[in-house]
Amino acid sequence: MIYFLIVLTISAVVTYAVTPLVRTVALTLGVYTPVRDRDMHRQTLPRWGGAGMFLGMVVGLAAAAAVPYLSGIFADLTPVRGVFAAMVLILIVGMADDAWDIHWFLKLIGQIGAGVLLVIHGVRLEVMPVGWLGVGDAPVQAALTVFLVVLTINAFNFIDGLDGLAAGVAAIGGSAFFIYSYLLTLSINQFDASNLVTLLMAVMVGACLGFLPHNFHPARIIMGDTGAMLLGLVMAAGAVAVTSDVGQLSEGWRFRNVPAYMPILLPLAVTLLPLLDLALAVIRRTARGASPFSPDRGHLHHKLVDGGYSHPQAVLLLYLWSALFSFGAVSFSFLPWWFVSLVMLGTLGAATALTLSPWLRRRARRVNRQAAERALRARRERSG
Repeated sequence: MIYFLIVLTISAVVTYAVTPLVRTVALTLGVYTPVRDRDMHRQTLPRWGGAGMFLGMVVGLAAAAAVPYLSGIFADLTPVRGVFAAMVLILIVGMADDAWDIHWFLKLIGQIGAGVLLVIHGVRLEVMPVGWLGVGDAPVQAALTVFLVVLTINAFNFIDGLDGLAAGVAAIGGSAFFIYSYLLTLSINQFDASNLVTLLMAVMVGACLGFLPHNFHPARIIMGDTGAMLLGLVMAAGAVAVTSDVGQLSEGWRFRNVPAYMPILLPLAVTLLPLLDLALAVIRRTARGASPFSPDRGHLHHKLVDGGYSHPQAVLLLYLWSALFSFGAVSFSFLPWWFVSLVMLGTLGAATALTLSPWLRRRARRVNRQAAERALRARRERSG
């Protein structure tokens, strides 16, 4: 694991170092987000932070290619080229959108194109977790892969609304995915842990950790669509690629050591908050007759801030939920299911109480105020 951690550190250091340069370029060219009613910040902030994250990931991948222990990942360069090509396409689309606010349909075309590039280079959804059914039909593999890519990209794009939120959620979920992929690879070959999915999660987590010091509240730069879509793409690529690793496991190992649903549960758990926010936004916007892609101020992070949490508190609370589901899902891989279930129930209860505490406190104050008013009226009536 030490080599992956070295690559992660390289990605973090490069991202941290180049982000101020990206910020200067964005300010010079006037690429910044205006202050809008739905936004949480109250000053203009430069975009294109995702470009710094892209550079950190690419340098991390290049460093990994120079490590002999990880040479197995690059024995067949086709999947690596596919992921890189998709990242470049998303980078171009994201930077264009951050600079000129392009039409949502053009962004969708770019996202579909990124999924197609993955498919062309062999990164496809090969195994369905329900009954371990193989997806043998190439057109079905392609369609499912592109759908997952577009879904995950937009999920991360929707959740990117508070300083440090998307980067932190991706770092937490990516860390859980990293652990799972690493253990899965060792279960296939205990002498060789080199795996593309593990590497992708390492460089993504590193890029997020390197970007967060510049992006946590109060942010000096935001990742923009460039970064949010890039995170979604890398997460989707890992979720798709891991299905080919699962196909190599023996049937007995699948059902003894890993729950049968883990290959799909973990990506869902990692992206649960973004996917939930995406689903609620689509329902909310279509219900009022608006486009699902039309912006509004109804996201989960908006609700938390409007409910009484400060900007950093809302972000940390969403970190907690992301860690709870991500690492809870991973724990099923190597801990007794009953123990994980009990711990999850307890932590879910605590997290729910913490989340609802502002509303509960307001309700308690309202009840106490009403009781005091009734008592005051009763005393007046007796004295009268």
